[in-house]
Amino acid sequence: MAKTQESAAVLKDRARRMKWWHDARFGMFVHWGLYSQLGRHEWAMNRERIPISEYEKLADSWKVKPRPAREWAALAKKAGMKYMVMTTKHHEGFCLWDTQQTAYNAVKRGPHRDLVAEYVDACREFGLKVGFYYSLMDWHHPDGARCAKDEKARRRFLDFTHGCVRELMSNYGKIDILWYDVAWPFSTPEGWESKKMNAMARKLQPDIIVNNRSWLPEDFGTPEEHIRAEDAGRAWEACMTFNGSWGWLPTPPEDWHSVRKVLDMLRQVSSEQGNLLLNIGPKPDGSVPELANERLSAVGKWIAKNGEAMYGAVDRCGGRFEWMNTGAYTLKKNSLYYWCSRWPGKELAIGGLKGSLRKVTRLDTGANVKFRQEKFRVLLQGLPENCPDKVAGVVVFKLDFASAPRQELGTGYVVL
Repeated sequence: MAKTQESAAVLKDRARRMKWWHDARFGMFVHWGLYSQLGRHEWAMNRERIPISEYEKLADSWKVKPRPAREWAALAKKAGMKYMVMTTKHHEGFCLWDTQQTAYNAVKRGPHRDLVAEYVDACREFGLKVGFYYSLMDWHHPDGARCAKDEKARRRFLDFTHGCVRELMSNYGKIDILWYDVAWPFSTPEGWESKKMNAMARKLQPDIIVNNRSWLPEDFGTPEEHIRAEDAGRAWEACMTFNGSWGWLPTPPEDWHSVRKVLDMLRQVSSEQGNLLLNIGPKPDGSVPELANERLSAVGKWIAKNGEAMYGAVDRCGGRFEWMNTGAYTLKKNSLYYWCSRWPGKELAIGGLKGSLRKVTRLDTGANVKFRQEKFRVLLQGLPENCPDKVAGVVVFKLDFASAPRQELGTGYVVL
């Protein structure tokens, strides 16, 4: 992505706009469109080289149940998610709102409803921040490819693209996130006139936060299908599929992330000041897949008791704490949260912790835990023989130190 020098005023304004986002930590991604009817991945049109004339028929066969977005939003709330991002237009080019830019939309075809409006209403009903995904790449628009080589086509396609973004930023009240995707066929922000487009979005939505996929860094990075900050010092959000596909794809249970895996992803992003945007691909009628509902409900049950370890302002653990055989960490100032995911029995040893340890509690119950701090380790004692967490087998211990803790461990054995 293009690098830009930013003024103190710009940085201050970004911090203001993004505070809620940093605190939120966990959001729901929703990929839903014509491709959902095929159930063969959201790239089916491209990978199978389905002719546009054939693919367009899906616009009239799409049947959507009443207000499915309420189901998504209710689950997101239950799961401990704080915001949602929905595909208003994916690469297939079908718009889910009442756009004036094209008749290829959900109001004039198939559902005959403004599905974006329904989604916004559902988010607000359940107190969730509202995010719009918008694919810059478009397989349906006649200028979607030729715009790279034909200036008149580029002008037409940019008028279409900027017009779509303008409608999304104008028609639904306050919008919190603008999430672009796939800036093909242009390889520079100049091709898309991204500065102009994003300035327009911000004029219409002064509090909007924008991702980095219009060839500008903007407010946050978006590593996809891996959890790792890609640009040190910048905000980041790992976007992850639940079962290997963004759109609806029937898959066996073993292909879905387990409750434990989702919690570990949350721990990983929290340990490095990132966010997790976890996708559900609703069924064609908008229903939530059963496994997504089941596992996110369990995630939410666990977070309800342990959310302190991930929500809000966290500190980076990278370079400060090393891997352990029984768990891993998140950190808030002088409080170290140890996510114990492999239960050791009645005593838990954490090697190499430095700093004066004042208190240890179990986060889910608030109960004090007996401990002994030695020169080279901390011992948590008097624990149950078996892991007491029945939701995911993960217990968080909160270790409160007199000052910011650190760890000195390394790979060499220390003789006591």
